[in-house]
Amino acid sequence: MPRRAGKNIVNARKKVEARPYKLGEAAETVKQAHFAKFDETVELVINLGVDPKHSDQMVRGTVVLPNGLGKSKRVLVIASGEKIREAQEAGADFVGGDDMVQKIQEGWTDFDAVIATPDMMRSAGRLGKVLGPRGLMPNPKTGTVTFEVANAVKEIKAGKVEFRVDKTGIIHSPIGKVSFDGAKLAENAQALLAAVIKAKPAAAKGRYVKKITLTSTMGPGIAIDLAEAEAAMATAA
Repeated sequence: MPRRAGKNIVNARKKVEARPYKLGEAAETVKQAHFAKFDETVELVINLGVDPKHSDQMVRGTVVLPNGLGKSKRVLVIASGEKIREAQEAGADFVGGDDMVQKIQEGWTDFDAVIATPDMMRSAGRLGKVLGPRGLMPNPKTGTVTFEVANAVKEIKAGKVEFRVDKTGIIHSPIGKVSFDGAKLAENAQALLAAVIKAKPAAAKGRYVKKITLTSTMGPGIAIDLAEAEAAMATAA
């Protein structure tokens, strides 16, 4: 027997009209439909016309959201020599070399992002089974394997997020908190959308962006006008 929706979500759904919204209007509606007793994460969900089973149709990248995510990520840097001091001065929360690798292998995971210098990837590579499932494995494509550790730390602290299409062709990415001003949520959403458009693989055929939805952790989904994607395409061109 299907589970009946609670009164709060039923009332929240009544605040969302069955039509596509502009991002700015949708952001305000997410806030109006909010009913949870905590500061919910607001997420943009983008259905893409790609087949991720083919490597040449994988969509992945990063974007620094102009208004951040509402919290500062705990950043771990795996480095050696002078890069350890550089990471510390840039504001990394945890810094070390093989000692950090060993600590993670023993079960420590009290961090939100991991950066490694290229010379430490031989050691960091042993963490694939731990970091991979959490989406935290350092990768040159996302700027988390780099000697420019200070810049990488500052970008993550400023609100850099990684996006990656899942096996069903959908990208789920946080863009802020429900407590954010609606205009700031919309601006973050536009930045993410533009980055996803820019990451369009050459092998993708037909309509690239098929559907866009804005939602909060507990709230209803709000359909976004696909004209927003067309505008993002013009920005990314």
